[in-house]
Amino acid sequence: MFYSLKSRLMTFFVLLSILSFGTMAILLFNQSRTIIRSNIESSALEKMEEYGAYIDMVQMQIYDLASLVFNSDVTKNWDKLTSDPTIPAGERMYEHIKMSKFLTQATNGYSGVSGVSIYSEDGMWLGTDNQVVFDKTFLQQDWYKDFIVNGNHWMAEHTDPGEVLRNNASPVVSMLMPLGTFEPSMAQNIMKLNVNADYFREPLNRIHLGENGTIYLLDQEGTPLLSQTPQSGLSAGEPLLDKIEEARRDWRKQGVINLKNERGTMDILVYKKLKLTNWMLVGFVSEEDLYSELFMLRKSIVIFSALLLIVSLFVAAGLAYSITKPLSELVSAMRLVQRGDFRLAENKIPPEHSIRSEIGYVTSTFRTMVTQLRYHIKTEFELKLLRQQAEYKSLLMQINPHFLFNTLELMSSLTMQKRNDDTIEVIELLGKMMRYSLKISDDLVPLTEELGYVHDYVGILKKRFSDRLHITIVEEGELDNLTIIKFILQPLIENAVKFSLRQQAEARVDIHVRRVQRRLYFIIADNGPGIDPEQLQRLQEQMMPPQLDLSMLNRNWQIGLGNVLARCRLYYGSLFAVQIDSSPESGTRIELRLPVEEESQDVSGIDRR
Repeated sequence: MFYSLKSRLMTFFVLLSILSFGTMAILLFNQSRTIIRSNIESSALEKMEEYGAYIDMVQMQIYDLASLVFNSDVTKNWDKLTSDPTIPAGERMYEHIKMSKFLTQATNGYSGVSGVSIYSEDGMWLGTDNQVVFDKTFLQQDWYKDFIVNGNHWMAEHTDPGEVLRNNASPVVSMLMPLGTFEPSMAQNIMKLNVNADYFREPLNRIHLGENGTIYLLDQEGTPLLSQTPQSGLSAGEPLLDKIEEARRDWRKQGVINLKNERGTMDILVYKKLKLTNWMLVGFVSEEDLYSELFMLRKSIVIFSALLLIVSLFVAAGLAYSITKPLSELVSAMRLVQRGDFRLAENKIPPEHSIRSEIGYVTSTFRTMVTQLRYHIKTEFELKLLRQQAEYKSLLMQINPHFLFNTLELMSSLTMQKRNDDTIEVIELLGKMMRYSLKISDDLVPLTEELGYVHDYVGILKKRFSDRLHITIVEEGELDNLTIIKFILQPLIENAVKFSLRQQAEARVDIHVRRVQRRLYFIIADNGPGIDPEQLQRLQEQMMPPQLDLSMLNRNWQIGLGNVLARCRLYYGSLFAVQIDSSPESGTRIELRLPVEEESQDVSGIDRR
């Protein structure tokens, strides 16, 4: 019971523990999260600032080298001579090699640049280390078209064929620049400066956001310059890409954006824009990753709180038990009294010597009340039982005269017809039946004896009516060791035969005895004219318990169906059920449903399922 004293005490301790430790855990977690988040965001922005300075330095080297090559007299002379169609091929090749040596010397002064190549629109390209290659395939590559059409000067991480020829298969990031003009679409020659991608990646990998957070280096169009495979990153969906585009267009140089993911938790996006090229660093980390250690701390607090809660429950249970045990036993005894189990209620009442308080006085008074009430109820029950038994005996005695009269009438008819063998057989069957019926002291009989009595009775009927009567008896289920009250089938069979032969030449009676689990079914069906609906309704009304006493005084009730139903109702009470289906077309079908009662079993112990 929730409103019991024990329940309220335990609820108080539980709520007190949950509120105290829950409030402490929430406040500690939220405050720690705020501090950690602020520190991590500041630290990430500071490290991005340092990385931005490093990127600026690398870019300055690239721009210096590009400016050196662009403004060099060697480059201008090479561009002039190679564009002159009158120059012989040998002299043209000499100029290419001379230009390659110049690129090699210029590149050696810049450690961050791995190589420089020049691509011509006629399908020739040259690089450092005397590389002169005639291969027009680069004209169809996306980076070349993108530069000529859109003017994109930076190419993301890729593998450069020229670097591969020089045994350098490491990915590179490239800057593209036209020679002789500043307009890419008008350039006949394009300079491509390669920087090893590790120059960008290694310092970037030293910047951490949580355990698995990722930082991206994006170009001015928002495209990643380095190949990165994060757990959740730029491919995480439209909301993230939209936020990155929003940050790229924002006037602020750095900031923090909160995102709500599909799991319902928060992700954090930190960004910083670089000065020279308008590149942008974008850091992306989930809240679970960022606060993983804090979540572990919260989990530890929850476990510790749960342990303390369990201890509190044991303490509360012990305290409540010492206070509420006598009251709980008294309440249990009251419930048993309410259900009518006085004997068990007396055993549930706490002993008087163990209680020395107001509860002891209540317990003693209640014990006295239960004892007296049990005595009065027992006395009243015994009187009612005696009265019920007398009524039952009275109904039982009504069976024998009625049956004997009909049987003697049959014997007289057989004697007059000089059917001596049939008369002797009927006398033998009648003798068995009389011996069975004279056991008036036995209210309950074995089911097998009652069925034997029915078989004897059916044998007499068959002698009497011969071919006019067709009776079948079907027995199903385990019927041994079962007991029922006497004479409940013979009156019903007698009525079925009598009413079926009253209006037709032949009578058909089907008797079905079946056991299904804890229920016993007796079904008697005939082909008679049926029972009048008004009489059937009146019969069912008289079956109500308040009408049973009056029914015994009714002469029409003394024999047959009414007698059987009254006896079953008196003995089995609510455990007995009957169903009567009757119509002029199909006859009458009576189904008695009794509880299974084994030998030496009292009706109070019958299974009520």
